[in-house]
Amino acid sequence: MEEYIVSARKYRPTSFDTVVGQQALTTTLKNAVKSGKLAHAYLFCGPRGVGKTTCARIFAKAINCMTPTNDGEACGHCESCQAFNEQRSFNIFELDAASNNSVEHIKTLMEQTRIPPQVGKYKVFIIDEVHMLSTAAFNAFLKTLEEPPAHVIFILATTEKHKILPTILSRCQIYDFERMTVRNTIDHLKSVAKQEGITYEEEALAVIAEKADGGMRDALSIFDQAASFCQGNITYQKVIEDLNVLDSENYFQIIDLALDNKVSDIMVLLNSIINKGFDGGLLIQGLAKHVRNVMMAKDEQTLPLLEVSDQQRERYRLQAGKCQQPFLYQALRLMNQCDIQYRQSSNKRLLVELTLIEIAQITQPEQMPGEGKSQDVPGSGRRPRRLKSLFKHLMQQPQPKKAAPQVAAAEPVHQPQVNVPQSAPTATPPTAARPRLKNSISFSWNNIRNTGNKNSSTGTEDAKSNNTTNNEQRNFDQQELELEWLSMCNRMPHHLSGIATRMKNMSLTILDFPAIEVVVENQLAMEQMEQIKAKIVNTLKLHLHNDGITMTMRVAEHQEAEKILNRREQYEVMEKENPSVAKLRELLDLQLA
Repeated sequence: MEEYIVSARKYRPTSFDTVVGQQALTTTLKNAVKSGKLAHAYLFCGPRGVGKTTCARIFAKAINCMTPTNDGEACGHCESCQAFNEQRSFNIFELDAASNNSVEHIKTLMEQTRIPPQVGKYKVFIIDEVHMLSTAAFNAFLKTLEEPPAHVIFILATTEKHKILPTILSRCQIYDFERMTVRNTIDHLKSVAKQEGITYEEEALAVIAEKADGGMRDALSIFDQAASFCQGNITYQKVIEDLNVLDSENYFQIIDLALDNKVSDIMVLLNSIINKGFDGGLLIQGLAKHVRNVMMAKDEQTLPLLEVSDQQRERYRLQAGKCQQPFLYQALRLMNQCDIQYRQSSNKRLLVELTLIEIAQITQPEQMPGEGKSQDVPGSGRRPRRLKSLFKHLMQQPQPKKAAPQVAAAEPVHQPQVNVPQSAPTATPPTAARPRLKNSISFSWNNIRNTGNKNSSTGTEDAKSNNTTNNEQRNFDQQELELEWLSMCNRMPHHLSGIATRMKNMSLTILDFPAIEVVVENQLAMEQMEQIKAKIVNTLKLHLHNDGITMTMRVAEHQEAEKILNRREQYEVMEKENPSVAKLRELLDLQLA
């Protein structure tokens, strides 16, 4: 029976042209051999299984070749090449620094550098895993590396360049090896399968390449494992079964179901995946990678970034046509948060389920009673509504109208007309007067209801006020002015939150009705107020129903400056002036936050 040799050894490159995925680096080395411009020390660094030690051996063989080819390759027929192939060369030494990392090992190696080569021009010393040398060994090696004999060349190989002393790095030519791309790995596995007489599916080789994570040696080892399991016919289904890899079909299904808001079907699919032994965290990571690929497939420029087979690339392109960009952004953000919180979560499955539910609700239109047409469109990227917005809407529902308070006849009041059935009584029973708070944050329940029905931004109020056709001259008092001013501050957009906070502490005064004076705390606030003064005036005109309102501003004098109270201090002042507030807090068993 013929001795079996694993593919990683059997198909190990023996020349620069057979090295996979390192074309720029091998070209540089061949040119150095061809021109004879050789450095005394080289450092090959990069991830595992990408050809560092293999290139070091090929380079050492080419350096000592007596009749190199025109392109810098070793001939393979001279005495030096034959001795290297038969592993009897006295000019090429290999040292594994992982197990020979003491000072004595390095001193023994340095003594051999004094002996000139018997055949060939150079003595080549290959030190693998050089980062494992101790600090004392590095120091013993440093002097020889700095001034080596003319016939000595060092080739160092490592996977962790950052662990090597800077004094060593500065004396070497550094070559950084690249990770193998999925496409290069697939092409190499195809050639190996062809030489071995093994049939395959390209999608199966793509799974092997992704599992190898950029290492060709790992890819060949996995290839041997899959070939043994599949008995010479490597198929996609058998490979994912052998390697325990989650089928990518599950990811395509989850995204399709999420676009259709089918939460129940996603939960059933998740249950079947977990029952097969797959971890929920790995599912989220794989789904995030899948969504990233879908996002790349939406643009022809980024489509080549997908390291998948041609069939998979086409599937990604088709699904990308169904997904809108905001949906993909929001889904990635949710999965990233789940991945961060997964390790700390005590109920990991629930966290995964909640994440998938939120993803499935991204494209769900959001419409609430009384809002009219929803402004959301599928794929808009909005999150499901929160309870806070729901309660806010409940406060905005229209309330039964009450009789307007009587106003002196000398002051005309603009009253909206209300159609009342003839059979209904028009008189309303008198109600007891309710105590009103005296400070600037006083309010009543009716004010809250009326305020909730107003527009939510000053921008829309400005537009409405410009379209107003009625010349309203309704009277208002100091309390109504302060209440409307506070409500306006609360409705201001986020980018004006800073000035809105300052406006809540400004002093308002009705000088000569309806002229208003605002006392600003400093010049900086005055400049900010000047920029939005027109919108403020228009908003007050709209909500106070008086088109004659004008506003002047001035900076507060030194004696007018007052201490700015925090929320607790404001409540204490309000409770002191109105004991009913304290009684209400006790009856409702409320606590101050």
